[in-house]
Amino acid sequence: MVKYRRRFEIIADILKAAENGAKKTRIMYVANLSHGLLEKYLMETINVGFIRFNNDGYEVTEKGQLFLERYTQFSSKYSKLQRELDNLRFEMEVLERMCTMASDANPKISVGRGRGKAN
Repeated sequence: MVKYRRRFEIIADILKAAENGAKKTRIMYVANLSHGLLEKYLMETINVGFIRFNNDGYEVTEKGQLFLERYTQFSSKYSKLQRELDNLRFEMEVLERMCTMASDANPKISVGRGRGKAN
């Protein structure tokens, strides 16, 4: 299954790749981006002040580091909630199967007809 990343997830991947300084090629491979998408998102991260270019390549700014810290906290909470939601979905499926098994095991009883009369 292909997992599509949200814009802020792509930006976080770029920031993680450039955290200790990096050139374009390294960012492109670590963030798993095509050259075109890398160019687009690098310009965006530079424009919002998350990354700056220096003679050695790209480096994360203080603002970018704050974003990355907040993203890391969000990602942890989101993953925890996603696991809990998956557990709840599983429990719901178990309950549905139990209802199906219970109805299959019991003979059908017609409601609203006379007692003991055959129709």
